[in-house]
Amino acid sequence: MKKFSIFAVAFAAVLFAACTGNKSANNAEEADSLKSFEQEQIEASIKMHFDSIASEISKLQQPDFVKEEGNTITLTKEEKQVKPDYLLNANIAEEATTLAEKYRALSALTVDKNIAKLYEMPIEDYDKAIGKLAADINDPSFKAVEKTGDIFKTTSELYDAMNENGRINYFWQLAAASLVEELYIVNQNSDKFLSTFNDEAAANVTFRIVLILDALNRLSQYDPEIKPVAEAVAPLDVLNATTVDELKSQLAEAKENIENARKALIKN
Repeated sequence: MKKFSIFAVAFAAVLFAACTGNKSANNAEEADSLKSFEQEQIEASIKMHFDSIASEISKLQQPDFVKEEGNTITLTKEEKQVKPDYLLNANIAEEATTLAEKYRALSALTVDKNIAKLYEMPIEDYDKAIGKLAADINDPSFKAVEKTGDIFKTTSELYDAMNENGRINYFWQLAAASLVEELYIVNQNSDKFLSTFNDEAAANVTFRIVLILDALNRLSQYDPEIKPVAEAVAPLDVLNATTVDELKSQLAEAKENIENARKALIKN
């Protein structure tokens, strides 16, 4: 009888342990399932926010001085004779080593190529550098734009393609680099480059800064490669102009911040 009692107790203990184990396993599975669901909800919310930012950016017109077509800025013969010495050298394509650096260099060089064309400077080296970077990057998303030289525009079509190809974080690298390069260029000759701006265009520039900073700051929580980009662009939040005069004044005051951001993003 005693032996039976001991066996019964032992058997009951095994059953209890098994039940407890199954219950714990079930609880763990339920917790993982809940966590997975919550994570999916968070990721969906984040993506929706990024989609909204990208959509807003694509609605903002590019400044005239970087447009290949429809550029209303005209330079006199005398102005064209004084070639800008502030443009990036095409050989930065060789200096870019990481994928992020290549994306940023590609974006900045396409901006500078358009300025070179404005001054009727040779652009063959820019074309070669841009072609090399595009080949090194080998992003199928680039097929969403008509030509490689349009990548810096960061359109909604490019965003959607990069999202589908798992390159969405690099979209914001492109956007940050082109933004900083454009601001840097404006500061070199604000009278000329802001001559075609109206107050709405000025406000659009600062709104672009707000949107890109928002995206970079959110992404930096998940992507360590984005963090230094967000930190480099962060000082530009002082630009909040709503008129051309305000923009001109604020750009001059933020000159050092813009130059430092450019140095941080582009190896030159």
